[in-house]
Amino acid sequence: QVQLVESGGGSVQAGGSLRLSCAPDASDSFYSLNCIGWFRQRPGKEREGVAAVYTGGGSTYYADSVKGRFTITQDSTENTVYLQMDSLTPEDSAMYYCAADPLRGCSATRWVVSEYGYWGRGTQVTVSS
Repeated sequence: QVQLVESGGGSVQAGGSLRLSCAPDASDSFYSLNCIGWFRQRPGKEREGVAAVYTGGGSTYYADSVKGRFTITQDSTENTVYLQMDSLTPEDSAMYYCAADPLRGCSATRWVVSEYGYWGRGTQVTVSS
């Protein structure tokens, strides 16, 4: 069972930035996880994908709502995937989750929640106006 751990959430004013981190536990390399995605869930809303990275080739994918503001990167030396979030707005406030799909390489269904077999517990991001 893969354990994913997120960190880096917090409170920030609109226009500010945060960087979230996602790392598998020590026994797993993120390369084996194939596709790592960041999802968020706002109160009363369904969980939605915001960014994903295919760890094997480095291809990245973004939801339209965050393109140009969020950047997903991977650091092999740290065995960590990061989500840099800039120009934050109150609409970005949500619980952010890291997830891994070891079976597919961020395929066309990369935003489908059920495609991801492993999830972290989430980290809260709050953006005030």
